[in-house]
Amino acid sequence: MSWFDFDWVDAFSDRAFGGNGCAVVHGGASLPEAVCTAYVRETSLVECTFTGPSEVADIRVRYFLASREIPFAGHPTIATVAAMRSRGMIKGDALTLETGAGIVSIRLAGDEIEMTQVAPQFGALVPAELVAEGIGLNADAIISPPQMVSTGLPFCITVLRDHAALRAARLNVEALRRMAETQGYDGTDMMEPFLVTLEGATDAGDTFSRLLMAPPSPPEDPFTGSATGAMAAYLWKRGLMDKDSFVAEQGHDMGRPGRATVTRLGPPEAMTGIRVAGTGHVLMRGQVDLPQEVA
Repeated sequence: MSWFDFDWVDAFSDRAFGGNGCAVVHGGASLPEAVCTAYVRETSLVECTFTGPSEVADIRVRYFLASREIPFAGHPTIATVAAMRSRGMIKGDALTLETGAGIVSIRLAGDEIEMTQVAPQFGALVPAELVAEGIGLNADAIISPPQMVSTGLPFCITVLRDHAALRAARLNVEALRRMAETQGYDGTDMMEPFLVTLEGATDAGDTFSRLLMAPPSPPEDPFTGSATGAMAAYLWKRGLMDKDSFVAEQGHDMGRPGRATVTRLGPPEAMTGIRVAGTGHVLMRGQVDLPQEVA
């Protein structure tokens, strides 16, 4: 057993109990995957990060769901930087993170943490009928062709007609599994649709989104920074967003309102990156005693 410092951070929020929580385990990047995923399950959070030294960046960050390691995630990135800043671990107003998706550049701008996600990759179109079955809606609730998009982690971006459709969506895990199989994905968590409407949850927002999740993750993600970047890239590519920078909202109906400012780098037809900015509130900190293996 070894003791590690940790911080529990509410990301994409400037207050307690908003946005999306993430536990940041400092110095834990060398722990095996089975221990890290067990820790995520113990916290009941969607994701946790484990940091360590890097030879190519300022710090290495590993990202874990309850089921597996993933190359990158948005709200845990905000949480990790907020935790490091609160401990005085950041010198200056910029740093780089070594992630499974490549080097992620971070800039501190006042209270906001700006992360530059990699250039978007646009994958396969997914039949609207399959996506609709997976979220319990009629196909006519989807107003633009669903598509796999990644700015570090792939999501099936799905634009819905209005807030009523967004709130009516319910995940059908068996249908989601069938959809994943037809698209060549192994596991439902690679195909969970990121649902978005072109109207904010509040007057300050431009979009309002949801991410419904399959077990062993919690049933819904309060705020999804990586999917927000992918969603923004999709909207710009499809001509559905006129602004070069806009406010994305998520989590309000869960009582965990979250907000990010999303900015396009490069023209819509040749984006070089997506900048997603938000704040992080350190809710608690302490130490955790983690084993080197799971019994």
